[in-house]
Amino acid sequence: MDVVKKNRIYLTGFMGSGKSTITPILANTLGYKSIDIDKEIENKTQKNIAAIFSEMGEEYFRAIERSILQEISKLDGYVISLGGGTIADPSNFSIIKSTGILIYLKSSPEQIYKRMKNKTDRPLLRINEDADGNDELLRSKIMKLLEMREVFYNQAEIIISTDENNIGKTVDEIVRSLKTFLK
Repeated sequence: MDVVKKNRIYLTGFMGSGKSTITPILANTLGYKSIDIDKEIENKTQKNIAAIFSEMGEEYFRAIERSILQEISKLDGYVISLGGGTIADPSNFSIIKSTGILIYLKSSPEQIYKRMKNKTDRPLLRINEDADGNDELLRSKIMKLLEMREVFYNQAEIIISTDENNIGKTVDEIVRSLKTFLK
């Protein structure tokens, strides 16, 4: 593995897996800087993710995401929090795999459901509030998206379960797992 690739660590995983929380803590632990792609998109567009999706659509969002990933993939010494779906784009996946170490923060569908059921800022999981069977609709959406994305998630160099671990334990487990890659 070349030196440059060791200088970029990408965190991937489904919505609510802990990427945005763990990224700055892991970066600090490793002496790296951190960056969150979703926050970068919001800064660039001056809109939150939900507004981008509703006003401009997912295609527009994904184009900005790809552009930002291309820029970030050239930075050294960073832990990068990817959006939950960033990795599902084949060109993004290629950039990620060729420029850094990919870590999948894996959460069970039930854990994702618990973390997401009261969130209203996740456009791909949005459900009509008045619909009957909201819980089942949400579970179904989570399962479909997770199934589609896990093909990419499971190709990570490191896979860490976040279901039972607190943040500190998760970061410790990541650091231990990274030792073989950062020699």
